[in-house]
Amino acid sequence: MTKRSGPKRSALPAPQVQDFRDLLSGALGAEDPQGRKWSDAQWGCYAFYDYEGEPIYVGQTNEKIRARVRRHLTNQRTDAVAMRILDVFEVAEMELWPLWEFEGVKKDNSEAKKHLDAVEYSAYLQAIERSRFHAILNEKIPPRSQRVELPPSERFNLISEETRRERGHPDIRIARRAETISRLAAVAHERGEVSDGLRRALVIQAVRLAYLAASRLAFVEGRPEPDAASISVEGLVGTVLQEHRTQPTLEDAE
Repeated sequence: MTKRSGPKRSALPAPQVQDFRDLLSGALGAEDPQGRKWSDAQWGCYAFYDYEGEPIYVGQTNEKIRARVRRHLTNQRTDAVAMRILDVFEVAEMELWPLWEFEGVKKDNSEAKKHLDAVEYSAYLQAIERSRFHAILNEKIPPRSQRVELPPSERFNLISEETRRERGHPDIRIARRAETISRLAAVAHERGEVSDGLRRALVIQAVRLAYLAASRLAFVEGRPEPDAASISVEGLVGTVLQEHRTQPTLEDAE
């Protein structure tokens, strides 16, 4: 009997997944005006946005932006639970802020780490200001720092028009977001001792679901889109500008 070889692994993903990976690879290979790849910087920050351009997550790295972003967006995070806080399905765009001045600087450099924290916190504040809910899905709020001017950044689209048409339908996104909340709630139930930040992210994701479902209802009833300000995230979870208390998070376990 002739032995048949299976398909290449690269041929297995669904077309929408392959489109996402192709666009991600293109973004990670994009160069700035100086000919440097934006994602090649060792130190830097990044942000993810959903289908409406709503900021949903901000992070930092000193291990190379490319590696950190790939771990988020290709399900290669060492902590599987972290993937349940940020659903890759919701990510439509990303923004990168490389800190080229610290290229080659060791990870334990206190000056570089302090500036990285300040840039991340500043990017976080910007995301909070631009969010219709004034809250995003970070499990861990960045260390409170003095606000600084953000370095030059680049924003990249990560979904094709076909994917946007199919995945962007409100009913699909409502179902997916409800599933994400269910998984996240299951983690809290099964583990019991989870971070305050994970429970905060659960509330914020529920707010995002409620607003999306309410917007869909308003549309089918022919009413104006509801006012996002009618939901007070601060009233539900308290301030999102600093942690209420210091606790280890899922990301710290990586």
